[in-house]
Amino acid sequence: MKALFKTFAAASFAALLFNSCKKEAKQPVEEEISQATLSKIQALGFGTSSVQKHEDGYMVEGDIVLTEAYLNSQSSYTLLRVGDEEQYRTTNLVKSLPRVINVSISTKLPSSYVAALDEALGRYNAERLQITFRRVSSGADIDVVNGNGNYLASAGFPSSTGQPYGQVKVNSRAIGNQPQATVATIIAHELGHCIGFRHTDYMDRSYSCGGAPTNEGASTVGAINIPGTPTGPDARSWMLSCIGSGQNRPFNANDKTALNYLY
Repeated sequence: MKALFKTFAAASFAALLFNSCKKEAKQPVEEEISQATLSKIQALGFGTSSVQKHEDGYMVEGDIVLTEAYLNSQSSYTLLRVGDEEQYRTTNLVKSLPRVINVSISTKLPSSYVAALDEALGRYNAERLQITFRRVSSGADIDVVNGNGNYLASAGFPSSTGQPYGQVKVNSRAIGNQPQATVATIIAHELGHCIGFRHTDYMDRSYSCGGAPTNEGASTVGAINIPGTPTGPDARSWMLSCIGSGQNRPFNANDKTALNYLY
């Protein structure tokens, strides 16, 4: 059973519901999005059943932002799979390694989110990767800002030039009074998108979100397996689509394998 932060349609990484009291949420109106745009989204390997307009472009899979520039890119997108846990990445990754990625946080977010951000950054830095995250007050590579809309948090993927996606939007009003560890997990999840990770349950969002089985997008560009990872479902991955209210998901063994493989 999962508890709900807020009953939102396609509510990103934290669409958390008690099955017994799940409300029918208003579905995005696909007719407002052109068929040409939907075709571009599908060509990149993303599902088109719940595409929403977003102030920065379009939102797919509940929390992933695709800008117009990203949609119009000519890159060939490949997915990376960790065993049957379905850990995926995009073709574009952060380049010029090793490097420090500077992250700032808006003063419009609750002051408690600073500690949550520090916890999220600390989780990555503890893995001693070729990328190190550092909180700064200005000149950031990634800005964590306040978000508003039909989502809890959103982010995008690295650019073709190897830069991390530059913004994480956190809808603090929707998240509500969640524990620091939960907010840290949400931020760490969105930062995962910024450096190239897709959802662990990409092939079936119902694994973490409940409801009917939903494939986020039947990509035709293939998948690459990381050797040595176990089979079977992974109920604790930080990149699962949905998370329970009050839940904490630090990196598990499979997450660490994926992070170390890429960075």
